[in-house]
Amino acid sequence: MSITTSAAKTAPDISGKSPSKWLALAVIAVSQLLIVLDATIVNIAMPTAQVALDISDANRQWIITAYTLAFGGLLLLGGRIADFTGRKRAFIIGLLGFAVASALGGLAQNAETLFAARALQGAFGALMAPAALSLLTVTFTEAKERARAFGVYGAIAGGGGAIGLLMGGVLTEYASWRWTLLVSAPIAIIAAVAATRFVTESKAEGNTRYDLPGALTSTLGLVALVYGFTKAASDGWGSGTTIAYLIAAAVLLVGFVVIELRSSHPLLPMRVILDRNRGGSYLSALLVGAGMFGIFLFLTYYLQLTLGYSALKTGVAFLPFTLGIILGAGFSAQMLTRVGPRILMFAGMLLSAVGMAMLTRIGTDTGFLTHVLPAELIISFGMGVTFGPMSNTALVGVADHDAGVASALINTTQQIGGSLGTALLNTIFTSAVAGYIADNLTDPSQAQALQGVATVHGYTVAFWVGAALIGVAALTALFLVKASREEVASTGATHVAV
Repeated sequence: MSITTSAAKTAPDISGKSPSKWLALAVIAVSQLLIVLDATIVNIAMPTAQVALDISDANRQWIITAYTLAFGGLLLLGGRIADFTGRKRAFIIGLLGFAVASALGGLAQNAETLFAARALQGAFGALMAPAALSLLTVTFTEAKERARAFGVYGAIAGGGGAIGLLMGGVLTEYASWRWTLLVSAPIAIIAAVAATRFVTESKAEGNTRYDLPGALTSTLGLVALVYGFTKAASDGWGSGTTIAYLIAAAVLLVGFVVIELRSSHPLLPMRVILDRNRGGSYLSALLVGAGMFGIFLFLTYYLQLTLGYSALKTGVAFLPFTLGIILGAGFSAQMLTRVGPRILMFAGMLLSAVGMAMLTRIGTDTGFLTHVLPAELIISFGMGVTFGPMSNTALVGVADHDAGVASALINTTQQIGGSLGTALLNTIFTSAVAGYIADNLTDPSQAQALQGVATVHGYTVAFWVGAALIGVAALTALFLVKASREEVASTGATHVAV
């Protein structure tokens, strides 16, 4: 995930000389940790939660997509609400709502309650995240202090995923999968209480009208699309229900575009995405999210159910992703002003696609060190190389009044891509497993033994599709992104890769 922000010129300097702004930074950093944490901490617990709540293979992806879809789909609206109703107010409401949603998910007694709680987490996260970034911008106005503040924020954002994987493993193995959700509630409440004292209120000036029709049609359209993919997994692509949901999704999303073109205060100004460089960056981010998010779903199940890893061991097995991203981001930062964004984006995504293709070599008894670890390192290094240039390109040539929308769109497109990709890849997986069994089962007594082989076959098919999606993203960057290294160097944005 990548979060990007640009300094808000309309905001007043509220920092003054108060030392409490560093305490405000601590509170804001905790909020970012919660958002990143909950994007990964539940992944390790998914196999256990699926059994405990009797969730089908077709529906299990909602544990991820309910969160990412709500977060990505409402992020732009959340930013506008925070700007015009008060960033501190929105921040505190987001934290308290996140706490309630986390508790609801941890106490869920059925799949529907868990999915609803995850969606609520995403919705309140979409209110909290842009408010936090805006608060950092207006609190730290001096260049060196702002650099330090965003450095701390970026470190928390970058390390939060690794913390989530480890905590998910520890809590699932030694307590309960429920604590992967419950643990966020007290942290969010404490942060909200601290925010009332240490965070200063600020608002943006200007038009305070909200594009609610745009937010409603886009979110419902995306939900209908994901649900259509889910029904395809259980009922087939040709079923009436599947087709109905896909048609509804198309109508709603076309309606969203029409609304944005006609609105005087659009949620997503079309001029932002129709620029060649920015459009290429957003489309690449969407495709990368679609290809990447599924890897955590399928690798988690492969490591735990096929290789027999414990939840904690699975969390540790994912840590090389963090190392690879750090190394790739460092390399990319050194090379960006030398070679420009297009080459780095193309090379990074192509490398990740190769790593994804390497995962198709896994089998029912292959080893982690020989088959999974090398692919993890290659995929994550490639993504680390990609994130910085992608975020920078999203802001090339953007007008000041569109900078907030343009920067938030990278995160939005990745989250939405991840939601759609996870749903689509899970559907492809279940179809591949069923097809393999139907083609190879000759003796009913061998059904159990064949199931394991069919499951791994389903993973490899999903990895091939993921590799193809990231490969298309690489070609998109190659042919659409034309920004020079000088243009990227002059964007003047602050980037936080997650």
